[in-house]
Amino acid sequence: MSNTVDDLDERFWHALYVRSRMEKKVLSQLEEGGYKAYLPLVTQIKQWSDRKKKVEEPLFKSYVFVYSNEREYIPILNVYGVIKFVTFERKAVAVPENQILAIKKFVSDFEKGEEYKMMNHEELKVGQKVRIINGPMKGLTGKLETIYNKRHLIVYIDVVGQCIPVHIPRAKVEPCEDVKK
Repeated sequence: MSNTVDDLDERFWHALYVRSRMEKKVLSQLEEGGYKAYLPLVTQIKQWSDRKKKVEEPLFKSYVFVYSNEREYIPILNVYGVIKFVTFERKAVAVPENQILAIKKFVSDFEKGEEYKMMNHEELKVGQKVRIINGPMKGLTGKLETIYNKRHLIVYIDVVGQCIPVHIPRAKVEPCEDVKK
């Protein structure tokens, strides 16, 4: 089955895997090239030996989202720092618009410091499976990777076939049972 002209011109959000620490540079180059691109950034406080500083960091390390069609794949792959499109069966995976909107809402909530009432007080352990119970990512499950000061976590969530870290307040997750098959 061949693609029609309309199929090649239809745009979708796609995830790009980019070189480490090149996310902002890739975003800038994509935008300069006329592409609609999105890099979810969150402000973190970094501690050095002599000071603390607020730093904007990508929510998903080494990933940038781009709104593109099949005709634009090669020019996008030629942007310095882009490694590849996230693919499934050798075809770039389209990220649904509602997932992009959910990520934008999550970043907005994160920046506002929105905290949700603690729904349970169970202890969490690194490596256990957890479920997001509040916010735009509600219902997603992942593996708890890191616990910061008992209030913030890093949870790895499988998005478009790739495990991506999500920084999230403790109040937004609960432990969940692994379903045995």
